[in-house]
Amino acid sequence: TELAKVDLDGDLEQLIVSLAAGIPTGFYETRLPAGFPVVRVMPNTPMLVGEGVSVLAPGRHVKAEHLELVRGILGSVGKVVTVPESQIDAVTAVSGSGPAYFFLVAEAMIDAGVGLGLTRAVATELVVQTMVGSAAMLDRTGDSAAELRAAVTSPGGTTAAAVRQLEAGGLRTAFFEALDAAKTRSAAMGVTAE
Repeated sequence: TELAKVDLDGDLEQLIVSLAAGIPTGFYETRLPAGFPVVRVMPNTPMLVGEGVSVLAPGRHVKAEHLELVRGILGSVGKVVTVPESQIDAVTAVSGSGPAYFFLVAEAMIDAGVGLGLTRAVATELVVQTMVGSAAMLDRTGDSAAELRAAVTSPGGTTAAAVRQLEAGGLRTAFFEALDAAKTRSAAMGVTAE
């Protein structure tokens, strides 16, 4: 949690920006002078390479200028999204914990490539670049994940066979249950505002 002094229209104000997991803005608001602005943030680790996503949840007393200041700071290490605080546990499950899921999928694909006869170095290079390129397509084309997947999946082809196996293995259900477990755990770890 950081305390920042903000110059709004010539008035020096203080602002708390909290990256503390599980502590709602109300926790601070009930302990600070009335009207004190608090912004809760859920970042993720790709910010270490300038590609993170930080999600802002403004407290009751946050002004647009406060959000713009925090957005400007965090925008230097990735994208910034604003949501109501009631969605922070879901955000934690999707993007806060999300890099671990991505790395697990990469790890599984690399191991599978090695199992199919590739060297670990070649399998790693292929998986990493495939993920980088695929993420770039998803980010830049404007097409949905479903549209991009369908474009690669020829009827009766190799991709269709692989996707069929992933679906038969319950991939979507496993992801839903995993993210739901993360959201539930995030909520359980939180403190109350009182």
